Amino acid sequence: SFRQDIFWMLPHLCTPFERPMLVLDLSTFLSLEWELRLGVPPGTIRQAFISGGGDRPWMRYMRGELRPAEFLQEFGQQCSGIVSPFHSLVSIRCTRNAVPLPVMMEAIKCIRAEGLKTAVLSNNFYLPSGESFLPLDKKQFDVIIESCREGVCKPDPRIYKVCLERLGVQARESIFLDDLGQNLKAAAQLGMKTVKVEDTNTAIEELETHLGFPLRSSVPYTSSVRPAMEIPKEPLQDYLESILGTHAKGSLVLRQFSHGQSNPTYYVKFGDHHFVLRKKPPGKLLPSAHAVEREFSIIGTPFYLMEHCAGRIFKDPSLPGLEARQRMEIYTAMNRVLCKIHSVDIQVAGLEDYGKHGNYIQRQVQTWSKQYRATETHSIPAMERLIEWLPSHMPASERLSVVHGDFRLDNLIFHPEKPEVAAVLDWELSTLGNPLSDLAYNCVAYYLPSHFSILKGLRDHDVHQLGIPSAEAYVQLYCDQMDIPPIENWNFYVAFSFFRIAAILQGVYKRSLTGQASSATAESTGKQVELIADLAWDFATKEGFRVFKELPTSTPPARPFSTWADPRQLPKRHYSGVASTPSSQLIVSLDGLPSRVQQLHHKLKRFLDAHIYPAEQLLRNYQVSPERWTPHPLLEELKEKAKAEGLWNLFLPLESDPEMRYGAGLSNMEYAHLCALMGTSLYAPEVFNCSAPDTGNMEVLIRYGTEAQKAHWLKPLLDGKIRSCFAMTEPQVASSDATNIEASIVEEQDAYVRSAISALDPRCKLCVFMGKTDPTAPRHKQQSMLLVPMDTPGITVIRPLTVFGVDDAPAGHGEITFENVRIPKENLLLGPGRGFEIAQGRLGPGRIHHCMRLVGFAERALALMKERVSSRVAFGKPLAEQGTIRAGVAESRIEIEQARLLVLKAAHLMDTVGNKGAALEIAMIKVVAPNMALRVIDRAIQAFGAAGLSNDQPLALFFAWARALRLADGPDEVHREAITKMELKR
Repeated sequence: SFRQDIFWMLPHLCTPFERPMLVLDLSTFLSLEWELRLGVPPGTIRQAFISGGGDRPWMRYMRGELRPAEFLQEFGQQCSGIVSPFHSLVSIRCTRNAVPLPVMMEAIKCIRAEGLKTAVLSNNFYLPSGESFLPLDKKQFDVIIESCREGVCKPDPRIYKVCLERLGVQARESIFLDDLGQNLKAAAQLGMKTVKVEDTNTAIEELETHLGFPLRSSVPYTSSVRPAMEIPKEPLQDYLESILGTHAKGSLVLRQFSHGQSNPTYYVKFGDHHFVLRKKPPGKLLPSAHAVEREFSIIGTPFYLMEHCAGRIFKDPSLPGLEARQRMEIYTAMNRVLCKIHSVDIQVAGLEDYGKHGNYIQRQVQTWSKQYRATETHSIPAMERLIEWLPSHMPASERLSVVHGDFRLDNLIFHPEKPEVAAVLDWELSTLGNPLSDLAYNCVAYYLPSHFSILKGLRDHDVHQLGIPSAEAYVQLYCDQMDIPPIENWNFYVAFSFFRIAAILQGVYKRSLTGQASSATAESTGKQVELIADLAWDFATKEGFRVFKELPTSTPPARPFSTWADPRQLPKRHYSGVASTPSSQLIVSLDGLPSRVQQLHHKLKRFLDAHIYPAEQLLRNYQVSPERWTPHPLLEELKEKAKAEGLWNLFLPLESDPEMRYGAGLSNMEYAHLCALMGTSLYAPEVFNCSAPDTGNMEVLIRYGTEAQKAHWLKPLLDGKIRSCFAMTEPQVASSDATNIEASIVEEQDAYVRSAISALDPRCKLCVFMGKTDPTAPRHKQQSMLLVPMDTPGITVIRPLTVFGVDDAPAGHGEITFENVRIPKENLLLGPGRGFEIAQGRLGPGRIHHCMRLVGFAERALALMKERVSSRVAFGKPLAEQGTIRAGVAESRIEIEQARLLVLKAAHLMDTVGNKGAALEIAMIKVVAPNMALRVIDRAIQAFGAAGLSNDQPLALFFAWARALRLADGPDEVHREAITKMELKR
């Protein structure tokens, strides 16, 4: 079982719970395990664990300084000095079934229900598999600090400070629980309140005293009543006694349900009776808002009581803890109940006067527009566009039914054991109206990220793997049960749903400013309003795509060869029948980006700071180790974290993925800001599944692949399950001219046979291969592209190629022969003779991605240079005061900003006039960015001295890749020639 040296950090109750946290420790229980296995006297292993000072093998192992095999050898030698003979451990196995103590996990649930953060702080180690030993459900904790990952152990104060920093709290705001005196002493010296855990129940009682609320017998989904939401208990108890009679005796228990943004809802226990009380929020309210009277059980006061229905409420639409089959049953039951609501015969039910008939969506748009205006705190551009756009795109016809108005998964109570809906909650917005508005609102979770604080979403989950029907399948199930045709203007209804949510959240935010909001998370909704409004506009844009595709085609506008100083001269590239690109302005700073993109940028920055920068030295060392050709497990771990935070597949431009089926729906200009940030670390692009050549290959599949090709190759690439390579360079010809390619592709009945060249990552399963199918065709129609599985017979990896002596393991650049490789005809992309066309379509986005990352290279190099010269002294004064250094810093900043602006302009033109129209800027930036980065990195290396050339800094690798990018995707000379041709035509 779990050791009882669990320790927690929690905020004091002397101040409001603004930045609370809980931290939990897992120390070793291996001593008993190993002593039993080896038959040595009790206490032998324990003595070895604690003796020998800070550099003893166990401490070095927990700091991640020793690998398992190294630890076993040194630890065995240490134990031999304690007992003889000692039979060394040959492996590290954790066979004991570690299960958290139920009383502790119950306490954690109570603490989290109060809105407090939780964390684990553990002295632990790496297993031979590369994973750390932490037998816990990590989802129960906001932050996990492990000594083997941080390189520091308790009671070193640094590890406590790391935990405090990542949770964003001060030491005085925390309580620390541990069973070891030295750990408690270190915490107390930092200013943390401490509780020693000798008996679990005693420790929890002491913790309850500090916190002021119980940590046992929790009521699911509730927390203590927040100060602004308190209601007088005595009048309520008198009222209950009057209606329940003498049978009701005992104390009144009152708790508040934690979710719900509008009407405060409470759990009430009086004697043996359990109720739910719902009332209007305090203070002045908007007209027609919070209509609790629309629900049943009216008692003639601004609140009502209803029976407490026991069951399950699922706040997370991914349904963690359930099996795939159970998830499908839950979603099917939800869909069935919605159909039953919409199938009610309003005449038979006597509900003909329950609401107005006709023009429901129009009235709703008017209502929510007014509500938004009444609570507006600042201008939100997307809301302004939607208020103008929605009225002009109303559905031509509407069916009339009962509509719930707030139908979503967490407003349903399911049977405690069966996949059946026991109750439907929150009827305050119900009326007669268009049932498709209910269905669209029910589906918004499919389009929200899982980290969205107001309504958790499914956008970054693999719903197929979870067993949850896709949005398309869920809508089709509804249509089948209701016997209606497919919904053509679905995107309109989703846009309207997000518009309505944004208007509601704006009201919640406005009330939070005056302390009236019902939900504990209300204050955080201010930023969320803009994100939701941007989502609504994304779907309005998609609806525009649908309308646009039904219009007659027209010739795209030609782009004049000039630099547009006047934005009025810029031709528009239309993305829909109603709107152009997401921004018609060139945005050069973060402040000008849509709020959704700003949030992504902030999340990327936090992720880099917390996870990637601290791991870089470990990963650089691994790249020169004998194991380097096997991907480091930490990278795969970071990928899963990035997925969970919605930082995944950000590179796909809206133009290639207008339905946002695969990516985040960003414009090239928006992604440019994010890509530059990713470029500050060589490892970041892969962590976020935004690294070459996978990005280009995925875009090729999206643009040109068949549905079968997408299903086979695109999905695993998008999921990060496999990697890919691009084979186009041949050693015997000048490959800068793609028409020189000699690799032959010959049709042979039902197969293609080829010979040619070029990748080494064990995860690489696909090669995009370019060769000649018809040498007699026109010069640019001779080439074709094929999808070649890397395990096809005839493919031979000759050797890894190095770049400045670096083999870039585990991805690598391989010299590969393709000899008599046979693949099916269906692996051909687009058609025979279309290879050059595909290559050009692929290179535009690929080139600008490289340039974006090069700006990141340079920014990181300059940051490291500034840090270095500020801390080093030479010839009697800091390097930062040396004239040549100061001039170098200035030149670097100038050159970075010049390149950044040209990158952003090129991305902007790709969004507005297309890749062909932006050809001049793409060619220019492909010359400018690598040369700029080389100069900036070279100055940083010079400031570092010999250290800048070593593996202790990223600068040498930055320099190598910047130099390689003067050749990759076309050498400078080719791009200069293209620029000259276009310039002479002006």
